[in-house]
Amino acid sequence: MFSSNPIELIGSLGTVSIVVLLILLFFSVFSWAIIVSKWRIFQAMYQEEAQFHHTYEAHPTDFKKLRSLAKKLPSSPSGAVFLGVMNKIWPMGDWFGDRSITGPTSNGRWPERHYLEKVVQSIVQNQISQQEAYLPFLATTGNITPFIGLFGTVLGVINAFHGIGLGGTTSIAAVAPGIAEALVATAAGLFAAIPAVVAYNYYLTKVRKTIHRVEAFTIEFLNSLEGLASEIKEAEVVR
Repeated sequence: MFSSNPIELIGSLGTVSIVVLLILLFFSVFSWAIIVSKWRIFQAMYQEEAQFHHTYEAHPTDFKKLRSLAKKLPSSPSGAVFLGVMNKIWPMGDWFGDRSITGPTSNGRWPERHYLEKVVQSIVQNQISQQEAYLPFLATTGNITPFIGLFGTVLGVINAFHGIGLGGTTSIAAVAPGIAEALVATAAGLFAAIPAVVAYNYYLTKVRKTIHRVEAFTIEFLNSLEGLASEIKEAEVVR
């Protein structure tokens, strides 16, 4: 007799169907682990990013304070850009924000903007790689689990019709249990795929928005450094 109890239904499945369900369970559990982990990472990143931008807007030339803050906010992409650029300008870490300082680098030359943009590009690419880590697994889960579920369903339907042929009956009571068991794999595949696809698109959008904000910050930051460099050169000429 056909049972509507999910546990009994799964217990009545064949070996191949059980293997398919175990594979789908692995994808589903790992996907949810990534979804929860990414949620926490992005929440921490947004909080630290907001804190760094608030301090930067209040003290844009207080490099010592910004450096100290950026080191305490490892999840802030803008903080990472700030540290990377300032490490190229003042390799020794003497970031006092004093406009009378001369010789900002070890050789007394201010790095060209093109060079600093290359540094920023490298840092931003590293940030993108970190933020997109494990997202391809969500995409893979969304793409292949429906097909794995369909594969299990097809095998289940084949077994169901094989049993019908051996039993010599075509009644609904004989056909329905086998078809229902076969469709369990399809349902499991969709259960694994739908959250993974939604989460992948959601986090990918977050990554793009974050990088857009970092690029906007970078333009403003490099422009302010360029202005500072001009002031230092003018001060040297006057002296």
